[in-house]
Amino acid sequence: MKIIHMNGFTDEDRCFYRAQIVDNLVENMCCILHAMKKLQIPLEHGTREIDANIVLKYAPLIKQDVGCLLPSVADAIKTLWSDAGVQEAFKRASEFHIGDSAQYYFDNVDRISLPGYIPNEQDVLRARVRTTGIIQTVFPLRGFNFKLFDVGGQRSERRKWIHVFDNVTAILFTCALSEYDQVLVEDSAVNRMHESMCLFSSICNYALFQKTPMILLLNKKDIFEKKILTSPLSTCFKNYQGKNTFDEAANYIRKKFEGLARTKKEIYVHYTNATDTSNINFVFDASMAVFIRQNLQDVGMF
Repeated sequence: MKIIHMNGFTDEDRCFYRAQIVDNLVENMCCILHAMKKLQIPLEHGTREIDANIVLKYAPLIKQDVGCLLPSVADAIKTLWSDAGVQEAFKRASEFHIGDSAQYYFDNVDRISLPGYIPNEQDVLRARVRTTGIIQTVFPLRGFNFKLFDVGGQRSERRKWIHVFDNVTAILFTCALSEYDQVLVEDSAVNRMHESMCLFSSICNYALFQKTPMILLLNKKDIFEKKILTSPLSTCFKNYQGKNTFDEAANYIRKKFEGLARTKKEIYVHYTNATDTSNINFVFDASMAVFIRQNLQDVGMF
C-alpha cells in the first residue's frame, strides 16, 4: 500500500527494514545450520565449521549493530551458501523453519553488506517482520480515506485484535499458499495451512462478521507454483487426488477455504504475489467495489 498509494517507503522505513533484512539474512543461515545437525547433513568442507561458528556467534549480537553486517559475517554467509551441504539442507527447507526470501537475501549478501546499504523496494517487500499488536495505515484513494489495520496472525497475538473488527467495512485475510507443507513455529505438530484455515473459519463465522465481506488473499503464488512441482499437496490434504499443478492445486485450496463458511457469505478470493506491485494494485482495485458497496449498504443506499 505504501508503494502504490503513499509515494513509496520513507528513509525512516528503509532504515528500519535494513535492520530487519540483516536480521533475516543471519537468522536464515542459522536456521539452515541448526537443521543440518538434525538432518545429519555435514558441511562439504570441514574448514567451513569456522564460518558456521562465526555466523552462530554473531546471531545473538546482531540487534546491537543496528542493521550493519560485519564483513567477516558476510564472507562467512557467502562461503556457507556455496557449500554443497548447505544447499542439500536448503532443498529440504519444508522440514524446518526458514523464510521464503532466504535465497534472495543470500544471493544478494554482497550488496546488503556494503557500507551505507539502503534497501530497495524488492528488499523491503521480501523482508519478514513479525507483526505484533495492531498497525494502522491511513491513505486517501478516489475520494475515500481508507484505514488499513494490520494484525498479527500468531496465536499469542489474536486476543489483542479481535475487538478492532467491530465496525470494519471488509476483512482482508492473507494466507500463504506456499505454507501447505510447513509447520508452525509455535507448534511443530501443526501444519501452517491447517492453522490458517482454522483462523479463517473462526473469523468468517464470528457472529459480529456475518454481514462483513471477506476478501481472501492466497499469497505467494509464485513460490507455490514452483514448490507444487516437487512437494505434493497431499502433504497437507491427505485426500487430495488431483494433479500437482498450480491451477488444480490452488483451486482445491480455494474451495477448502470457501467451504469453511457455515452460512451464505460473500468471500472474494484472489491469488496474489505481494512482491509484485502491479498484481497487488489490480487486486486492490478489484476490492474497491466491495468496499464502496459495503459502505452504501451501511448507510442504507444499496
